[in-house]
Amino acid sequence: MNKISPFLLGLSLAVAGSQLAAAQENAPATPSIPKVLQITREFTKPGKGGQAHEKTEYGFIQAMERAKFPAYYLGMTSMSGKGRALFFTQYDSFETWEKDNKLFDKNPVLAADFERANVTDGELLDSVDSEVFTYDADLSYRPHGDISDARYMEISIFKVKPGHGHEFRELVKTAIEANKKGGTSAHWATFEAAYGVEDGTYNMLSADKSMAEIDTGMAEGKQFEAAMGEEGMKKFHEGVASAMEWSRSELFAFSPHMSYLPETWVKTDPAYWKPKAPAASAAKAAEKEKPKP
Repeated sequence: MNKISPFLLGLSLAVAGSQLAAAQENAPATPSIPKVLQITREFTKPGKGGQAHEKTEYGFIQAMERAKFPAYYLGMTSMSGKGRALFFTQYDSFETWEKDNKLFDKNPVLAADFERANVTDGELLDSVDSEVFTYDADLSYRPHGDISDARYMEISIFKVKPGHGHEFRELVKTAIEANKKGGTSAHWATFEAAYGVEDGTYNMLSADKSMAEIDTGMAEGKQFEAAMGEEGMKKFHEGVASAMEWSRSELFAFSPHMSYLPETWVKTDPAYWKPKAPAASAAKAAEKEKPKP
């Protein structure tokens, strides 16, 4: 594969595009692109990810199910970078988010269940933070609202230099036109930083049904370059160097054990999205099997 900048990878090689679970109880059968996206990141201690983290997260899911709480989230775990889990929660607006918060505050049973789950889950975590983004339709390309058939998420993160926002937007629009001309299968949804992250930060999200789609996307890089032309690629790279402070791409796998999703989502593939509860540890299972004196 030709050596391509992370920015180009994020724009031209993204396949099968974005977004998440519906956040309201009366959500449509096909979820829409969220206007407000909250991303909670849980960085796990070494050796404390995997099934151990799935078990503690299940406590939150049980609490939400008992309360029939109407705000849903999609969980995923890292396949690159530091060990961590991401939780995507969508809202139609900040006002909708506030309504969910008030609903939570009025439910002391749910709050108590969350407190207990937080204590257990916290023992596995190195740190936690939360970031908030808003959807930018102009910088998105053929985004999909329903990703219930996807299994992976590619996240390309771009930090734009101060004062170069307009230049960045023009670069993205150029990439969109090249993808159209090249006939690639690229899709992505773009979210701009609102809170909890540096100004000028953009996330571009692409969901994949399989990792074979990543291979397809990388192969389509040649179509993108052909559509741009040699001179166009030269100007594009110069623009990237001028506008971008840094960029990187990360890969995540969806985690049904860490997701609290609406029935419309689960029904698309119950065997995958509604797995059995995480099994108890071997030590606890053995303890249960020991005869009592």
